[in-house]
Amino acid sequence: MPTRRLRYRFDVRLMVALLLQMIMNPPPLFSSPDGLGGSAVGTVRDPDAARSRYQSAGWTLDWSDDFDGEGLPDPSKWQYEVGKIRNREEQVYTSARPENTCLRDGHLVITARREGDGSITSASLMTYERYSFREGKVEIRAKVPQGRGVWVALWTLGTSRRQSGWPLCGEIDLMEYVGFDPDRFHFTVHTDAFNHVKQTQKGTQADVPNAADQFHRFGIVWDPRTITWFLDGEPVFAFENSGNGAVEWPFDEPQYLLISLAIGGTWGGSHGIDESIFPAELLVDYVRVWK
Repeated sequence: MPTRRLRYRFDVRLMVALLLQMIMNPPPLFSSPDGLGGSAVGTVRDPDAARSRYQSAGWTLDWSDDFDGEGLPDPSKWQYEVGKIRNREEQVYTSARPENTCLRDGHLVITARREGDGSITSASLMTYERYSFREGKVEIRAKVPQGRGVWVALWTLGTSRRQSGWPLCGEIDLMEYVGFDPDRFHFTVHTDAFNHVKQTQKGTQADVPNAADQFHRFGIVWDPRTITWFLDGEPVFAFENSGNGAVEWPFDEPQYLLISLAIGGTWGGSHGIDESIFPAELLVDYVRVWK
């Protein structure tokens, strides 16, 4: 009995000490989940220089879509993924279906719906064979939908995907958001050496209270040495070219853009799907690429 009392006192003291340490030294806003890269604060070598470069007036606009007008998105800029594509997701992606994709009030609106037959439909737009780029600055302003089961991705894939396959082609996730984790955005890169299948992907996450309540700006600056991610103009993560070749850095080749609203799947559906989320809307204000 005396020994047990001593252990109990020690545990209480240790717990109090840990709580005091957490209060006095709260975690940073930008932190990394297990298995991803280091914290964003640590991975951007010079945040002030990165921020200044991102905000520089020296960039020249190369491609953009402000989603003005009505009807469907500009077919000269966008095409669609069709069907069930990846990650055991529940939705069927449709092509040029106004119920899933339209322009409204200056926004691209992608809507995930539970259909009368019980199926789920949504959309994934891409610039494949329309526009690709290598290096530069990208920014997408968007508002994500709320609710358990949604999985939003603003991302890029290498134009060599159909020849070399994934992940050799490379993937840059400007932002991912899963509804079961409502106060957090994720930023990740996938290559042959670093990817989620091997659990070696590199990235970080940003804790943003009520993340789905308003529009946010998601961006990257990509040069031959580094890809740096930005949230609302602030640098959050950087992935550096190791010089070890395409297995780690396939980003000497062009990438194309994708905007996807998935439902369920291996990650987005890992906590189930809340039926009250339907219809779920992803709003995109603009997509811009500078050189």
